Amino acid sequence: MSRINLELFIARRIFSDKSNRKRFSQSIISVAVFGIAFGLLVMIVSVAVVTGFKKEVRNKVIGFGAHIQLVNFDSNSSYETMPVQENQTWLPQLKAMSGIEHVQVFATKPGIIKTDDEMLGMVLKGVGSDYDWTFFRQNLVEGSLPAYSDTGRSDQVLVSRQIASQLKLKTGGPLYCYFLNELSTAPRMRRFTISGIYQSSLEELDRLFVVADVNQIKRLNDWRDDQVSGFEIVITDFANMEPMADKIREATISYSEDGDAMLRPVTIADKYPQIFDWLNLLDMNVWIILTLIVLVAGFNMVSALLILILERTTMIGILKSVGSANHSIRKVFLYLSAMLIGRGLLWGNIAGVGFCLIQHYFGIFRLDPESYYLTTVPVNLKVLHLLALNIGTLLVTLVMLIVPSWYISKVSPDKAIRFD
Repeated sequence: MSRINLELFIARRIFSDKSNRKRFSQSIISVAVFGIAFGLLVMIVSVAVVTGFKKEVRNKVIGFGAHIQLVNFDSNSSYETMPVQENQTWLPQLKAMSGIEHVQVFATKPGIIKTDDEMLGMVLKGVGSDYDWTFFRQNLVEGSLPAYSDTGRSDQVLVSRQIASQLKLKTGGPLYCYFLNELSTAPRMRRFTISGIYQSSLEELDRLFVVADVNQIKRLNDWRDDQVSGFEIVITDFANMEPMADKIREATISYSEDGDAMLRPVTIADKYPQIFDWLNLLDMNVWIILTLIVLVAGFNMVSALLILILERTTMIGILKSVGSANHSIRKVFLYLSAMLIGRGLLWGNIAGVGFCLIQHYFGIFRLDPESYYLTTVPVNLKVLHLLALNIGTLLVTLVMLIVPSWYISKVSPDKAIRFD
């Protein structure tokens, strides 16, 4: 026959006793439970919004340049690159590598857009028939995506709404661009046709990139048909970006032949460090918020526990008089505290998850895209985050209650029984 957990049984009886609602301690306990619930609500929303914000901004940056770029080792950080062979011996092995989702060629060429009234610097990004248009398809606001093939050169380009608004450009209209080439002193002019307009709200990159046919850049740079700036590699997990870059480096070196240009992988975090450093700073803000909220909730529960002990002094004296040890009585109040914390966590989860779901599906709270790169407050709700917040809050709060529970050992049985 299994032994009854007497401490848990007593704690349950106290927790479910309806007469407790008339006690003085009930208002204190209600405040403590509300503090737990409200604290968890704020923590859930904080983590969901910050992780959602980081994910959305990160995905926008990745949309412009993939997770990893393989470029000529001699290329610097500018958009004027050294060419590499498009047909590499290691490409089949690279595409089949675990963790790699897609590989595509690209080329870049800085230039100037000129209209009758204004001039604007930009970077022409060339892509080919193997390009994954998912990102620009999601952010297309006017017109259609350009169609490129391996043969011939298309004059269709994709520009951002920011560039189109500044230069008063429209879909179907012309785009006159000028480029410099190291082999000629006079700038080269190209007339493109605007097939579509996109808006990612990441203005730092929106005002920079114009998407065009990679064959146009080959012609502008006087490259051979089998030369490009490099390869963009999309991986399945952003967290494994650095290890994947090392694996890609080893693969390209292992399969390279004599005379091939040496390539180096550049992660998107290395290419745009200012954006990713800023995103990483948000983690510190979240940790500060979580720490403060848990401490406040813990001190609320400490106050509630002390009130409970004072109100139950007679019960403590009776339990001691029948032989209950101090640690056993402390367990009763810790069990009771855990139940009260659990009640607060339940309401906090309902409120926090409900708020996040409403914001996710209805986008009630809006943002200024010029300042935050997004039009609505994003939420990234994960079960793992919810479990970590709930378990962490419960454990930290219970640990904070261990010390005040020692007050029970100072209660004298004879005085406690007469306590009123």
